[in-house]
Amino acid sequence: MTVLFHVQHLLGIGHLQRSLRIAEALVGIGIGATLVHGGPPIPEVTAARGIDILQLPPLRARDAGFALVDDAGNPIGDAIRAARRAALLAAFYRLRPDAVVVEGFPFARRAFRFELDPLIAAVRGARPRPRLVSSVRDLPTVRDDPARHREIVARVRADFNAVLVHGDPSFIPFDVAFPPAAEIADKLAYTGYVAAPAAAVIDATAPAGEVLVSAGGGGTSGGALLRVALAARRLGCLAERPWRVLAGNVDAETLAALRREAPAGVAIERFRPDFAALLRCCHVSVSQAGYNTVLDILAAGARAVLVPFAAARETEQQLRAEHLAARGAIELVREAELSPARLAAAIGRAAAGVPARVMLDSDGAAQSARLIAAMIADARPRTFLPGVQAV
Repeated sequence: MTVLFHVQHLLGIGHLQRSLRIAEALVGIGIGATLVHGGPPIPEVTAARGIDILQLPPLRARDAGFALVDDAGNPIGDAIRAARRAALLAAFYRLRPDAVVVEGFPFARRAFRFELDPLIAAVRGARPRPRLVSSVRDLPTVRDDPARHREIVARVRADFNAVLVHGDPSFIPFDVAFPPAAEIADKLAYTGYVAAPAAAVIDATAPAGEVLVSAGGGGTSGGALLRVALAARRLGCLAERPWRVLAGNVDAETLAALRREAPAGVAIERFRPDFAALLRCCHVSVSQAGYNTVLDILAAGARAVLVPFAAARETEQQLRAEHLAARGAIELVREAELSPARLAAAIGRAAAGVPARVMLDSDGAAQSARLIAAMIADARPRTFLPGVQAV
């Protein structure tokens, strides 16, 4: 048995990390996994164990407005669309997968319909027909538009065997982000959160007592938060403690400016492979409210200040942070209200308090693998006769 994943990250890499963890869980139970990756090449992909990786001509978001550009920063044209579409369809017909997992779509990633619509058409035309699965985070960002909602419901009902929601309904039900969830209730399956395996936590040499400021595992949108955090430090916020700023994928100019502006006692780095261990040992964490970062913070039991990313129509991080703040698990500073003084005050409150524990189902990778395996097993044995391989 084999499963084909399609995943495209644009700003951060949370979507990619979830798909990799699910693919690794499938490999762990004896099912082959091929991940078609549409974002810029990164080490997390090349280091994936047991997964076949197909790199499409890479596309990314130029900025928080999500305009698509190629690897050189140029607006995309028909040639790169055609090349990606051809590579994706060639992989489908070569692999003859038992299931196809599409990350985000049809709730998100509409800009990639030029390759996803042909892939879904190929799934419909294949004999035997693979299972088609939508893989979505707890809070997809969906425009508050009844026509858009009806379109998503119709697409799910027509084409998808299941929608795997990588969340815990006891914390945030899916209808918080997608109100007509009841209309596809028979397709929905909550998997729990797809958290990093516990074995990934390395704590032998992690420094203790730091203020840990981070911009996400691969984020490019955290520059404003990092600059304000350094300004709060210059105001004297927890100046007696060492600070560590993890800048992620901010541009080189922003990184250079952060290093120039950093006062004594502040270390500036891009990434740390032991981030989960740093969280367990830090005095306070300051970050955005991305899916993976929040899971790491909750697993660590860290005192935390969250400043959710809220550019354009993004609501995911804001909703997640509000739910955590309502439970007393974090201090919340809204992006529109961010200032050095407000952030310093929130850091002080977090440092003086004890965060409430929030228990989440975090077995999402293994549970997703089991659900996909069960869908494949439920399919009756058939002979594969691929449809027309139109590009």
